[in-house]
Amino acid sequence: MDMIVNPVLLFLALAIGGVGVAVSVPRRKFQASLIGGIIAATGVGLLIVALGGASLARGEGLPSPAFHILAIIALGSCLQVITHRRPVYAALYFILSILSTAGLYLLLAAEFMAFALIIIYAGAILITYLFVIMLASQSRVESEEEGMAEYDAVGRGPITATIASFILLATLTVMLFSGINDISAPTEAEVARVQVEVLDQLPGKVEKVLHREDLISLNETVVGLDERGLSAIVESPDGGQRQVVLPPDLSATNTEGLAFNLLGQYPGTIEIAGVILLMAMLGAVVLARKFAQIDEEAKAAAAAALHESRPISGGHANG
Repeated sequence: MDMIVNPVLLFLALAIGGVGVAVSVPRRKFQASLIGGIIAATGVGLLIVALGGASLARGEGLPSPAFHILAIIALGSCLQVITHRRPVYAALYFILSILSTAGLYLLLAAEFMAFALIIIYAGAILITYLFVIMLASQSRVESEEEGMAEYDAVGRGPITATIASFILLATLTVMLFSGINDISAPTEAEVARVQVEVLDQLPGKVEKVLHREDLISLNETVVGLDERGLSAIVESPDGGQRQVVLPPDLSATNTEGLAFNLLGQYPGTIEIAGVILLMAMLGAVVLARKFAQIDEEAKAAAAAALHESRPISGGHANG
């Protein structure tokens, strides 16, 4: 862990951030979001300085400025998510944190994770939850700004929740930094083996590249790769086969490898995610029908009250 950052500075930064979050949580008679944000920003700044100092001490360069910008936006958005008094704005800040986190994934060359995060969370789950929040926070009375209960607008047990969450964060951080020393980079043989396994399942991609390089004719098709993955087995219309050496720049991307890994080994997880989205949509429909019924009842009551308050005329127009 000392190779990444000094543990004392790490825990000090986490403690300062925890104090800032605890101060920022909304209360009944005390609201100090700005002060809490400044305290939390101090903890984040201390952690950034500690990481930069450790990197310079090892003779390495500082991280990309884009990393710091995206990390600060993500942390600030997360702070607004748990401290903002209006849930609709909290959901919008959550979308901002998702977008900034996707930018961090792009810096790590994890394109699939970045776009999947945006499509699934910001594009599906968050939009569904946003509609649910907007429906659930509709006011029953026109004079009210939002129909939220007090327990939805005021934090309960902020100090206890903050202490528990930051102890958990410190524990996970120590576990992460301790496991970095045990991570070994894959060998060239392992990388080549994975490339062959993925490309062997993408004959269309191999065939397209070979056509573009004029290595095979239009009536020839790729049926697979050899055992070493250095050449493709090409079949002609008459049934004959030959081997064609693959171009050196032909390789499988991270997205393709991760897609085969997810759909091949974890298809149940993908289905469960779809069921969760479906249940969220059904919940939004139920809430919408409930409020529609309440509005109809309110209109009927208002019409009845207006009819009763109307003055009764003393006679008919025709005498």
